[in-house]
Amino acid sequence: GTDRSRFFLGLVDKYTWRDKGSSYLPSDINAAYLWAQLEQANAITSSRLHCWDLYYSLLSPLADHGLIELPYIPKECTHNAHMFFIKVRDISERTNLISFLRERNIYTVFHYVPLHTAEAGLKYGRFDGEDIYTTSESERLIRLPMYYGLEEKDVYAVSKEIKAFFQQF
Repeated sequence: GTDRSRFFLGLVDKYTWRDKGSSYLPSDINAAYLWAQLEQANAITSSRLHCWDLYYSLLSPLADHGLIELPYIPKECTHNAHMFFIKVRDISERTNLISFLRERNIYTVFHYVPLHTAEAGLKYGRFDGEDIYTTSESERLIRLPMYYGLEEKDVYAVSKEIKAFFQQF
């Protein structure tokens, strides 16, 4: 039900929920691919957690100076490092940082479109009350590169460029 494939081809600037999905069952090829990932889940998760922790450590000085916000994981919770994001001041700063990184061949996305503003959300859903946080918070998010096989040197490079962006001011 999303236009994710168009997003990855660069045909749209964000992917969003468009309509009801056509199938809830994975194809045999997708199932085989997912099974292989499940068999390697511990190695994949360990690698991603290492990169997640490294991003957090390297970017903490920016958060300490109030330039960005980092993800918060409550002490009683665990996570699998599925993604790493930062939050910047506003949509303008997010746009500028994404452009700055792209000029340096670092592909980041803002990724999150509130469901109540998506085409299918407007068609099938409803939003009650006032949107105090959802849209404004989504406009601050930047998703950093995070995937199995991401190397430590790449995390250092991404973090270095984010720091360089904030040192301009």
